[in-house]
Amino acid sequence: MTAATPRARGAELLLARISAAAGRARLGRRRATYPVTAHRPRARRGPFRAIRLLAHLAPGGGSTASRASPNARLDLYEHGATVALNGRIHVVRYDTTSMFRHRTRSRGSAPSGGSVRHTLTDVDFRYLVLRGGPDGGDPLPWEAELQRAVTRAQLPGALAALRRGERLSFGDVWLTGEQIGSGGRRTPWSRVQRIGVQEGVLVVTTGGAEHRCGPVSRIPNPFVFWALVERHRTDGAR
Repeated sequence: MTAATPRARGAELLLARISAAAGRARLGRRRATYPVTAHRPRARRGPFRAIRLLAHLAPGGGSTASRASPNARLDLYEHGATVALNGRIHVVRYDTTSMFRHRTRSRGSAPSGGSVRHTLTDVDFRYLVLRGGPDGGDPLPWEAELQRAVTRAQLPGALAALRRGERLSFGDVWLTGEQIGSGGRRTPWSRVQRIGVQEGVLVVTTGGAEHRCGPVSRIPNPFVFWALVERHRTDGAR
């Protein structure tokens, strides 16, 4: 019998560690595995500072990790994901993670150039940055899967909370079943004419006037946010 090579043995040990971490977190069955480019931001004051620091970590408007080959392993499960990075296994649960989507552009690139990054919180409240596909292009397979999984896990609870009369905060913006607001401004859904993004800022249009509500990069789980907005705009227009 041929002995396993050190590399094969290392892969087996890594898989065992990943499986053990996923089992402890009760993530369910593994569904897919992807090589990804990832890094841990050095910021210690939350995801917003981490996002702001991304453009300053290396020359050219991006981190050194953004231009490197895949350096981490992403495993997607039924109820969460694991990221094996630099010898550590990070565990992310779809029902509790805060996932921020932000765009980066290298110095001198066209406005439509650059890439998309995703900053996630793991179960230990640590931040992870995963490099996605090109800005304005098709998302990588794992990006679409991850967004769908987080939306499936969090949207029902968010809708139930709004039905109970609770207020949900998404960065600088908040929602209730009757209103959308930011800071001291609040607007009934029936008066909202349009909600969109201009130059990276969320803009709410009411009565023909545009109101800026803060950077979209500060909105956690933006795909959940937009699903809630679309549903309440439709209901409010009736």
